[in-house]
Amino acid sequence: MSAILTSRRAAKILRLPAPLVVGLGVAALLYAIPGCSKSPGDLGGLARGAMAKLVLTKKASPPPATPFADASGRRHTLAEFKGKVTLVNVWANWCAPCKAEIPSLAKLQSRYAGRPLAVVAVSVGKDEDETAGRAFIAANPPLTFYSEPTYTLVSAFAPPIEGMPTTVLYDRAGRERGRVTGGADWSGPDARAVIDALIAEK
Repeated sequence: MSAILTSRRAAKILRLPAPLVVGLGVAALLYAIPGCSKSPGDLGGLARGAMAKLVLTKKASPPPATPFADASGRRHTLAEFKGKVTLVNVWANWCAPCKAEIPSLAKLQSRYAGRPLAVVAVSVGKDEDETAGRAFIAANPPLTFYSEPTYTLVSAFAPPIEGMPTTVLYDRAGRERGRVTGGADWSGPDARAVIDALIAEK
């Protein structure tokens, strides 16, 4: 019986205009090739080892539009990093786990020099902490110092950031894909597997 139904379906397909059949075949092929689908990939299997605290974002959302400043006072927004995998690390100089994590973020950025990855470490420290934070980032090249001491950016994420350090991952389309709350080692193979998977998506 199933063979008969299969034959009938095949007969119906064969009655379709040739260009339409070819078009359907090409569409199916493109969908099957990794990177040709516009749907975000599944990173769930990569939440292991150093990335065990990675929590995937159920509903992808764009980054907040809240501006932050670099060391020279120039204002930036996360939208300008669209087209790159963007790792936004919210930290403060008074936060010991934050400072322990920063060198591994610097190593990650160095390893991906010339590739579409932006590590954006935004300090929320004020006054002396902001000054010390600037010196700390300067000692961890190639990271750029960014600051938003009013905590407006922290509240602008959806949902808001509740603890530090928190790292928010965006894909090249500017969609939030996951978060890591608490310190992590971003210099090893577990972190690179996550970044490589996001870079590979089109």
